[in-house]
Amino acid sequence: MRMIDDFKESTGTTLRLTSLAAAAAVALFITTSFLCAAAFMFVLEHYGPVYACLSGAAIFLVVTAIAAGSYMVRKRQIQVRAEKAAKAAANSPLLDPAMVAVGIQVARAIGFKRLVPILAIGGVALGLLAARGHAQAEEPAE
Repeated sequence: MRMIDDFKESTGTTLRLTSLAAAAAVALFITTSFLCAAAFMFVLEHYGPVYACLSGAAIFLVVTAIAAGSYMVRKRQIQVRAEKAAKAAANSPLLDPAMVAVGIQVARAIGFKRLVPILAIGGVALGLLAARGHAQAEEPAE
């Protein structure tokens, strides 16, 4: 029951945050529209309609170039992270076929019923070591 309540709460929070982001996006769009209109009117009064249209086009060209550049940089960052994750997964000793074969032979030699408690104890020990290492990493250096 608690899991369902947590899911409902997280869904409600996500929905509220999404609607706030949508409201902010609409407000930003309206603000940008008025700023563009003001810039257009200013240039129109001082230089004429042709220059006003060209200045508006130039502003949108710059904004488009910035957005495209940001998109390409972000896409490249995601690609680099994916390549690093693939290399880390490829270097895992658990994916080595020889290691898997040895593990299967050990499991057959010991027996699966005897292997379960040994793996459980090993998992607990590994968890305690990880927790101890994490606690030591958080201690401030004096």
